[in-house]
Amino acid sequence: MERMNKGGKLYYVGAGTSGRLGVLDASECPPTFGVEKDLVIGLIAGGDKALRNSIEDAEDNTEAGAKEITEMITKADVVVGIAASGSTPYVIGAMEASKQLGAYTVAISCKRNAPLSTYVDCPIELDVGPEVVQGSTRLKAGTAQKMVLNMISTTTMIKLGKVYGDLMINVQATNDKLRKRLNAIVREIANVDTKTANQFIELAGGDPKMAILMNKYQLSREEAQTVLTTSKGHLRKAMQLLEN
Repeated sequence: MERMNKGGKLYYVGAGTSGRLGVLDASECPPTFGVEKDLVIGLIAGGDKALRNSIEDAEDNTEAGAKEITEMITKADVVVGIAASGSTPYVIGAMEASKQLGAYTVAISCKRNAPLSTYVDCPIELDVGPEVVQGSTRLKAGTAQKMVLNMISTTTMIKLGKVYGDLMINVQATNDKLRKRLNAIVREIANVDTKTANQFIELAGGDPKMAILMNKYQLSREEAQTVLTTSKGHLRKAMQLLEN
């Protein structure tokens, strides 16, 4: 995901169950990793209405897939096409257009030698076999696709510095559960007690990375912000800068 380190975005494109899984994974990135809402974007054939209502014929429109993605992406972006059958016209149209525009393209399908694989730079083929209910790709295929999407987004966020070890260092403390998690993260990395962690979290305006740097290296909020800006928000790199 080197492109995203240089300002690119991650797009998921799918129809039906595949599209919903892409939108789901994209929507979970901001609360989990504290990233902007437009860093990971899920596109589904038929638009947002298709998230709750079946619009089956939307997937047959190759031109719609191409047009929608063309209006959004640049050559700095990564586009992942998701199609259990590996032959969904909407997804193929989007991937063909993405590759022509210079974006890095990935395909996730659930059969060998899927047609979609020929349109992308990196084909991923999940040979899950026949569904228990024939043709119901929300079952094995959907589960397998979701696992791969989890891997893609999580690995991307790790490389972007949104995770420290196994901790969600960019978590947004929007409720009591997450405030407790934020406190636990600061306690663990800065090696302080609950009261001290809360004090530094408050001084840092709720930013866990800033709170850790302020405590661990005895920095002012302004000094911690300067180091984080230099490291592009990457905590481990910020700590390396302070220790070298």
